[in-house]
Amino acid sequence: MLYELKNIKRYYNGRCALSVNHLAIEGGQIYALVGPNGSGKTTLLRILAFLDEPTMGEVFYNGSLVAPKMMPFLRREVTMLLQDSRLLTRKVKDNVAYGLKLRGMDPLSMKHRVNEALEMVGLSPKEFANRKWYELSGGEAQRVALASRLVLRPKVLLLDEPTANVDAVSESLINDAVVRAKEEWKTTIIVVSHNLLWLYSVADEVLTLWGGRIIQQGPENIIPGPWKKLETGLYCKTLRDGQKIFVSGEPSESKVISISPSEILLASHGEKSSARNVLRGFVTQMTYHNGDQVRVHVSVGDITLVAFLTKDAVMDLNLHPGMDIYVIFKASAAKWL
Repeated sequence: MLYELKNIKRYYNGRCALSVNHLAIEGGQIYALVGPNGSGKTTLLRILAFLDEPTMGEVFYNGSLVAPKMMPFLRREVTMLLQDSRLLTRKVKDNVAYGLKLRGMDPLSMKHRVNEALEMVGLSPKEFANRKWYELSGGEAQRVALASRLVLRPKVLLLDEPTANVDAVSESLINDAVVRAKEEWKTTIIVVSHNLLWLYSVADEVLTLWGGRIIQQGPENIIPGPWKKLETGLYCKTLRDGQKIFVSGEPSESKVISISPSEILLASHGEKSSARNVLRGFVTQMTYHNGDQVRVHVSVGDITLVAFLTKDAVMDLNLHPGMDIYVIFKASAAKWL
């Protein structure tokens, strides 16, 4: 086990931004952190990067309890990339090599590592190594920033919306480089990204955060309000296309529900179902999950829902991206968070 967090709380100005009873992170895996803004994702990343200390609780790394005096040393194994990482006012090659220079690497080995890192992010060393920092596009600058982390071959790479402000080509190259780091160096990747389809396709584990808490390990369907109470006692949310979602129980303070993908059925026809929720949608993506299941993403109105199907069920439905499908679940399947 690489990380273990126990009874962690982090307060800012008297407000609890993060509360984690227990979290274990295995080495060599990709972990996705998902949840709305303010849910605690960046706070958790900063604690895992040893850039911030929890107000209370214990953080273990490689089986050892982390103390403040250990944090500068541990930062040599762990590096973090933000969505708007600033470059040093120098050439590309010097930006990428900066961390290696601090570690005293010999010039020949350093040049090889710098060229390797630039190639990983799709930047030709011949074309880009001697460019100045101001001669780069936004996407190129972000790729250089990532290369400056990859060149260290870190044990842990933490990414906070690394592709939020880049073009589509740079986004694809950054995503590919992240996966390659895991495959080639067994780097542990912990990433926050707006690209949920990519996250769900590459992540070994998905952690859903809400209100500073980890509410789910594994993909989860999170649906916020507003919810309207009906005379039947059910609560209703109207989607942008006019379709309605019905849930039972009493709303929590957050007025947000979650539905496990295992609670969702997919069918080619919805007329015969007795379930309260029968919604029309279309398949946007299909990926394998844990080897024996298929994770199916379905666009319904203005939301995307995730369901797990067996391979046999996929074949029986002749399921494929772009196909119209019905999403079916009970009103009682939803949990108020």
